[in-house]
Amino acid sequence: MRHDVPMTDDIAAHLRLPAGPVDLTTIEADAAPGFDGGKAEGNDALAAMGAELADLQERLWAERTVGSERRVLLVLQGMDTSGKGGVLRHTIGLVDPQGVRITSFKAPTEEEKRHDFLWRIEKALPEAGYIGVFDRSHYEDVLIARVRGFADDDEIERRYGAINAFEARLVDEGFSIIKCMLHISADEQKARLAERLANPEKHWKYNPGDLDERAFWPAYREAYEVALERTSTQLAPWHVVPSGKKWFRNLAVGQLLLDTLRGLDLQWPIADFDVAAETERLAREDPVQ
Repeated sequence: MRHDVPMTDDIAAHLRLPAGPVDLTTIEADAAPGFDGGKAEGNDALAAMGAELADLQERLWAERTVGSERRVLLVLQGMDTSGKGGVLRHTIGLVDPQGVRITSFKAPTEEEKRHDFLWRIEKALPEAGYIGVFDRSHYEDVLIARVRGFADDDEIERRYGAINAFEARLVDEGFSIIKCMLHISADEQKARLAERLANPEKHWKYNPGDLDERAFWPAYREAYEVALERTSTQLAPWHVVPSGKKWFRNLAVGQLLLDTLRGLDLQWPIADFDVAAETERLAREDPVQ
């Protein structure tokens, strides 16, 4: 049954990180800021975005045929079980997969370690016309690298500035960057890990290493707080997405993507041929025998 769909336009304003120090303990992880409905209404609202998202994505794709360099980069960061995969399935799944490039960043290879941390990120950037999605990203290099000591303090400090310069350059080159920190509580993560262990159909999603990383929860929270504060800029702001409610997480990212595509004022390319002449020519054409 379809429900009355509340407005979603205010969601982005509630999620955008304000300037200043960041304290994630003050941001409720199980909330639905900017949305008045519940799960059923949220699912309907996300589905209702599908047609417009698909239309705007096609326009973005079409513009590349006339030389547009515009493209979208969606960065998804969050603790294990925060729902990056769910966003890919339920939100990014609304648009044509041919126009999407998804990159999941794992631990760097030996070759990647021989280069600057942004080297592998550069290689994965979406081409013009694409929506690129980073499932984890260059932010791992100031998160796990900080928590686990994979880089010293001076190098971590350098990386904050390098990230800001990198993202500013991308914006100059035609990128629209959407950065989402999927925010869950430690208790919610524990519940989701327990659910995976209790269900044999979800054992494949469980990684014993997730529990090892969970032991560093306070250090990761601090690392996120510093990274969010240091790298939320006017050109590439961070959005903290409460992800305790999976349906709201998916809806919120969908709204951020929709707002971004709307803001590009995407236009269908004007034909570079005589449409009337081609229409007349087609009408005269006999079927090939």
